[in-house]
Amino acid sequence: MATYIVLASFTDQGIRNVKETTKRADAVRSMAGKFGVTAKEFFWTLGSYDVVAIFEAPDDASMTALGLALGAGGNVRTQTLRAFSRDEMNGVLAKLA
Repeated sequence: MATYIVLASFTDQGIRNVKETTKRADAVRSMAGKFGVTAKEFFWTLGSYDVVAIFEAPDDASMTALGLALGAGGNVRTQTLRAFSRDEMNGVLAKLA
């Protein structure tokens, strides 16, 4: 499974309904499963992003489908980063030889 870090910022709609944000995270966890994606962790943060979430997905297409579904909900705008573990990065580096 590939790891993805999602950086999310509340939209106007999302901040108006901010009291529901933890319930929405629970709903995202359930929705992710429908795409074969696992929501590992959610963090509410200070700074440029309001929420940082960590997901595991079998492939980019599954994660992209989840990202589109999140955006369609209208509460957040997201930026998704593919993350590599130390072992995965060592595998990438081995290809440079």
